[in-house]
Amino acid sequence: MRAERFERVVLAHLDAAYNLARWLTGRSTDAEDVVQDAMLRAYRAFDGCREATARPWLLRIVRNAAYDWMRSLHATKVGGFADIDPEDAFGTAFAADVFTGPAETPEDMMIKADDRRLFDDLIAGLPVAFREVVVLRELEELSYREIAEIAGLPMGTVMSRLARARNLLQKAWKDRNGKAGL
Repeated sequence: MRAERFERVVLAHLDAAYNLARWLTGRSTDAEDVVQDAMLRAYRAFDGCREATARPWLLRIVRNAAYDWMRSLHATKVGGFADIDPEDAFGTAFAADVFTGPAETPEDMMIKADDRRLFDDLIAGLPVAFREVVVLRELEELSYREIAEIAGLPMGTVMSRLARARNLLQKAWKDRNGKAGL
């Protein structure tokens, strides 16, 4: 009975768990290890899970497992987010609408695919604290409140990191597009 409920309530969010782990660790194989560890943790703690909040609950476990994994590898600057420079701020928010609307020609589809690859590279280049809020907000479409709960941060910090991440993405997008001649 417990295993069936776990499968119904928690495993429904396995794709989101893997997505977050992949973005945090940077590699598919490492993400698989992190998600496996997170699922074991989730199963052990499942009695404390409320069905209505299962997704943020699981993603918090995945986040913690990913950070534990990174610390175990002695990843630099992860624990205290020392790679964030509070004096480093850029322009206005990144406009993600570059990926909206259907492509009309094969050339348009190729340009869109190239832009998507570039966007993925830019996200991967963000400091981990910024990357996690972008992934949770823009890719997983979680609310600020859910992100704050998952990351164990005040909502204002989530909003600030998201704004800074968008600014960094916008600047990097402009820098890359200028250099590539796009």
